[in-house]
Parts: sequence; C-alpha cells; structure tokens
Amino acid sequence: MTTPPPWAASGGQQSHPIAKNGDVVRTRQLVRTLAQQSKLSLVDQTKLITAASELARNTMVYGGGGELRTGLVQRDDRLGVAAVFQDSGPGIADVDLALTDGWTSGGGLGLGLSGARRLVDEFYLDTEAGRGTTVTIIKWAR
Repeated sequence: MTTPPPWAASGGQQSHPIAKNGDVVRTRQLVRTLAQQSKLSLVDQTKLITAASELARNTMVYGGGGELRTGLVQRDDRLGVAAVFQDSGPGIADVDLALTDGWTSGGGLGLGLSGARRLVDEFYLDTEAGRGTTVTIIKWAR
C-alpha cells in the first residue's frame, strides 16, 4: 500500500513504539479497544487482535523494534480498524517465501505473516532487504 490507510477523521491515529514484550501486550489492548469501537463482531475482533499480536512480535523480534500506528478507518459507509507496523530492520529478501505457510526464518511455526494475512480483510507488505518492513492490515466491520 503506497497510500496511507483511510484514517477516520474522528480520533485520528495513535502511534506507539514496539520495542519490548510489554509493547506487544499494549498492541493487543489498543487494537481490542478500537475493534470494539468500530463494532467488529467478536470473531472479527479476535482475528484482528491475533493478526496484530503476530505482527507486533515480528516487528520486535525480526525488525529489531519499530512503531505501530493504529486507528479507526472509514471507506464510504464502512468503519474498520487499521494497524501499520513499521521497522527499520533487515527487511525481507524473499517475500513469496516469507508468505508461505510453514516457512520460518527463526524458531517459530512459520504462520506469522501468512496467518496474519488470512485473518484480515486487507494486508499490504512493503519491504526490501536492507530497508526495513512496513505491514498494513485493515479489518472492516460487516
């Protein structure tokens, strides 16, 4: 996604660092609050929170830390939640491989990026080896 998410005028976006385990917990809490505000169903809240948790962990572990920007988004009459995870880490050399179920660059299960992509309505990955990674996710209320 080369353009920013369609942030809703009310409330705008919030920015938070992701550098330690407590920041991953805070990410889940922030996203849960926004998911409730946007009237996502309980199932969709759980999907979004799970995806955000995985991406926050990836930002911390593989990107060396970074930043979360999150907030309500609006497109036409639809309300949703967007979360943008950005780091200045090593980037991802092979995006297709990184998005393959079961592949891992570390000791995990290999479901982080591919799993997060399946759990949300919109998933955008901007990365390049040596430049860092930005992942944007959006979940829309039904």
